[in-house]
Amino acid sequence: MGRYLIEPFDHSDRYATERYQGAAGRNWWTCDPTLRLLMRRHLGDGFAWAEPHLERLGALMGGLVAECAEETDRNPPRLEKYDKWGRDVSRVVMPPSFQAARAALMEDNFTSPSFAEEARANGAAPSALAAAWTYLLDQADIGMGCALGTGGDMVVSLAEKHAPPDVRDRVREIFADGYYSGEAAQMFTERTGGSDLAALEAWAEPDGEAWRLTGFKWFASNANGSAFVVLARTPDGSVAPFLALWERRDGSRNGVRIRRLKDKLGTRSVASAEVEFTGAEAFLLAGRGSGSGLGTMMKLTNASRLGVAMMGVGVARRALVESICYARSREAFGRPLIDQPLMRRKLAELIVEVEAAQAMVFDGLVGPRLRLGPALIKLRAARLGLTAASDAIEVHGGNGYIEQWPVARLLRDAQVNPVWEGGDNILCLDVRRAMLREEAHVPFLARLRALATSDLVNARIDDLSKAVEAWHGLDPALAEERLYPLAQFMADVYAAALLEDQAGWGLDDGRKTLVARLYAEAHLADRGPLRGIDAPAADHFDALLAGALA
Repeated sequence: MGRYLIEPFDHSDRYATERYQGAAGRNWWTCDPTLRLLMRRHLGDGFAWAEPHLERLGALMGGLVAECAEETDRNPPRLEKYDKWGRDVSRVVMPPSFQAARAALMEDNFTSPSFAEEARANGAAPSALAAAWTYLLDQADIGMGCALGTGGDMVVSLAEKHAPPDVRDRVREIFADGYYSGEAAQMFTERTGGSDLAALEAWAEPDGEAWRLTGFKWFASNANGSAFVVLARTPDGSVAPFLALWERRDGSRNGVRIRRLKDKLGTRSVASAEVEFTGAEAFLLAGRGSGSGLGTMMKLTNASRLGVAMMGVGVARRALVESICYARSREAFGRPLIDQPLMRRKLAELIVEVEAAQAMVFDGLVGPRLRLGPALIKLRAARLGLTAASDAIEVHGGNGYIEQWPVARLLRDAQVNPVWEGGDNILCLDVRRAMLREEAHVPFLARLRALATSDLVNARIDDLSKAVEAWHGLDPALAEERLYPLAQFMADVYAAALLEDQAGWGLDDGRKTLVARLYAEAHLADRGPLRGIDAPAADHFDALLAGALA
């Protein structure tokens, strides 16, 4: 019985609060057969060693971390701008709920160097376990995922190559717990925008071994971090990445000021700010005149795009679980929502779409590296997070629109994923760049042919090859206009081929074969002039549901 007053008009337990348990409070590892299948495949003999760690992690994410996410959303970070003497301290104060969740995550950090070493010693792939860690975290709070993971690999990689030895040592100390420790921030975006480097206004001037950095960054996430990668213009007009820390080499406060924290729609657990640099000490993260740092940074941006794609699929998975839980408990027209034919259709489609996006994201993180992969994966997964959260609100009806229910926050959070690390148009331009400069479509198509098994998917791979060839012959302006449908076609075939490959793993009872077929039929098949209305009846819902949520 819940801790609430029983009203005289409560004649049944239909509205008993305790009936409506959503995802929070569950173990997100044990209730996710799709994640267990992926881990059995990618961990191999190391799965037995890893499983207790994953079970503990599933309880943490579905328990404390999920609970703290709701509290941090209600009580987000605040800026302490001045001290008692009016001195600028620009201190971001994180709420206790954030600190509690972060501490628990650092205690169970699958991305830390020590855990990776232990995993390797026990035959488990660290990359697969790190992917599972972020996948589960992103179901609880993508803001926390951003706060912990933004730019850490970029800071460390560039500092190791280009920073002076003493500065490199300081960076190593800051990131002793690994990239995913919440110590980095990327500061690229200015009021002119984030993608047009030609419009960049921040500048840096050489000052001995260091540089002096001046400018204003409009949108800097994780402003409470310790190490910042900042894009600025050099005296010769080129753009380069620089490292700035809160303290100068001599231990004094650096010229970094936070003007204000952003009042955002969602992802409130990550402190996003407007940051001003006033002659700040900085260090060039590139060989002088080489542009190598910027090139390395752009390569690392693809890894960040996969991180955002994981946020999208994490939100989508959470939205799916919340929808299933609610539909099981809520009754209408004399029976549970989950027994209504239209609801079963919606949930079945959502199950298939989430598993397709999940296959893409995990392939991008633990499979062969494809130059086209990050852009296509983010294009699909980031958008799915948004539509899945919207579907979850619809499943909940008016309750879903209320902040006391969990799905309202999911929708607010998910909206940022299509924006972070490049919107759809920027991703399409990257697809063009990869095809024209690197012929990245050649290994991409070869990979699809190695994965696909059905006549339908193989036929669509042939069609995609012809589409790419036709696109190359278009006038440049028309070719740019048609990048979006081409990229969507690529993503459709990529996901279908991955699902068919998963079906061949032989790790389930054939359910993944069903998922692969339903996805291919929905995205690649010609459904005829009646749009499939005349197709034979088939009820696959129970099989889909049993493999989606245990």
